[in-house]
Amino acid sequence: MNFREFKQVGHWPTLLSAFLYFDISFMVWVVLGPLALYITKELGLPIEEKFTIVAIPILAGALLRVPLGMLADQIGPKRAGQLGQLIVAAALAYAWLFGLQSKFAVEIFGMLLGVAGASFAVALPQASRWYPPKFQGVVLGIAGAGNMGVVLDSLFVPWLAEQFGWQSVFGFLLIPVLAVLALYTWMAKDAPDRPAPVSLANYRTVLKDVDTWWFMFFYSITFGGFVGLGNALPLYFSTWYHVSGVAAGLMVAIVVFAGSMFRPVGGFIADRIGGIRSLQFLFTIVSLCYLAISFLPEGPAPDASVMASAKVGGWSIVDMPGVAWLAVMIFFIGAMALGMGNGSVFQLVPLRFRKEMGVMTGLVGAAGGVGGFFLAKALGWSKAINGDFSMGFWIFSGLALVGLFGMVRVKQRWRTTWGAVSGARV
Repeated sequence: MNFREFKQVGHWPTLLSAFLYFDISFMVWVVLGPLALYITKELGLPIEEKFTIVAIPILAGALLRVPLGMLADQIGPKRAGQLGQLIVAAALAYAWLFGLQSKFAVEIFGMLLGVAGASFAVALPQASRWYPPKFQGVVLGIAGAGNMGVVLDSLFVPWLAEQFGWQSVFGFLLIPVLAVLALYTWMAKDAPDRPAPVSLANYRTVLKDVDTWWFMFFYSITFGGFVGLGNALPLYFSTWYHVSGVAAGLMVAIVVFAGSMFRPVGGFIADRIGGIRSLQFLFTIVSLCYLAISFLPEGPAPDASVMASAKVGGWSIVDMPGVAWLAVMIFFIGAMALGMGNGSVFQLVPLRFRKEMGVMTGLVGAAGGVGGFFLAKALGWSKAINGDFSMGFWIFSGLALVGLFGMVRVKQRWRTTWGAVSGARV
């Protein structure tokens, strides 16, 4: 890629503000992942309901992406982004001031957090429309790397919950949310070639195209795997390896850092060798990692004094068993492949659906959220039914293999039809 040319085209303040908007929104969207350890302990919920709590924001974010994307087409991405951030800030302020006293209250709050997850349908098209086709992989990789917000959650939320209580975390989150809203208002600018507003008829038309469903399925594996693991792994590490809340957060931070930081790398590589070739390799890695994780044994539990040493007690990061570190290493590799897969999918989407990018971002993003919801739920079901998490990981290992076979099936047609006239490597 010619970086000099890249700097001369597009609008970098909008790209930066889209990244920040998606970053802080993603951070808020998945905050119930690390906080679930504290909230569900206080509410006394069983294991399956714990995974339901972390899955609700993912599903809500998926379902809200289409209407928020349509709203962005009607009033402009910038205004839609500002509105979404104000709704999220109001939800955080309420939870901070009044708390969440029941499972129902947590579920309603989780649905409001879905507005933050739906930011994907605004931030990515807003950045994409400023840049030509040959830069779509790296641009959408940069904007999409905002999902590193889950890294910040995993690092700081458990520590804040231990020190100040989980309810105070929402107040701390308000600070960066309002700061980013101010920067976004100042820096973001809608592209001049704004497309015509999208209607439900546009969605019906796009959904009749089989390629739409392929992209939705592929992204349900890559992004669904990333966001599902980001939300579910704190509970997994705490339950299966008996680590403390802070240690679980650090373990998840290591894992999701790989997925976040390698998304732009995936887009860059896809620009160079083609998204199809990239995804075939990455789906193989993902499937093998899920399969390997499913066979790891449960870690030993510490004694009662260790468990009572914190609000969510357990092994510290330096004392946890070796099998837990092995799990972190495997998850790290898998998350790296998932993150690169996200970038690869969105190298291809704008090449195939340039004029329908707003519609496709909403649909494909929604499919990714649905995939994340089912990953979190599958792990909860597996633990409740079998007493371990293996069945949940087997299901998603199999889905990654189906994704690989699907990519093999469509690659020839894609390369000889729209790929041949796209102006970029496919």
